[in-house]
Amino acid sequence: MSKKLIGIASDHAGFPLKEFLKGLLVKRGYEVADFGCSREDSVDYPDYAYALARKVAGGEIPRGVLVCGTGIGMSIAANKVKGIRAALCWDEYTAKMSRNHNDANILCLGGRILAPEQAKQILKVWLEESFQGGKHRRRLEKIGKIERGG
Repeated sequence: MSKKLIGIASDHAGFPLKEFLKGLLVKRGYEVADFGCSREDSVDYPDYAYALARKVAGGEIPRGVLVCGTGIGMSIAANKVKGIRAALCWDEYTAKMSRNHNDANILCLGGRILAPEQAKQILKVWLEESFQGGKHRRRLEKIGKIERGG
């Protein structure tokens, strides 16, 4: 059985939660590509969001997880990359909807907002849910058209 691949990255504020989630992903059988950061020294979140997002957008990694203090900065930065649908989730319901309705390919979490157990449950739901298609596909196609400048 080959391992499933997932990317993960954080800034300094998200580093402790990233490390916690990375361990969970490995336990769930994932091969984890870690795009940094590697410690709690201050860094700029857009560098890490972009590194992961371009790999997801390029098809090298199917999905990813980004963590900063609130998750807001990472989601803004990642969503600047064409083809990325980064969803900031704060509970299990938003995680479920981000996959079912938006086919989110990056999960963004707030390391200063969520307790590790909350983040664990959000990640679990996000990994287990899938895109429902139908009317939601039509809406994603419209987003794609916007990305293409039309």
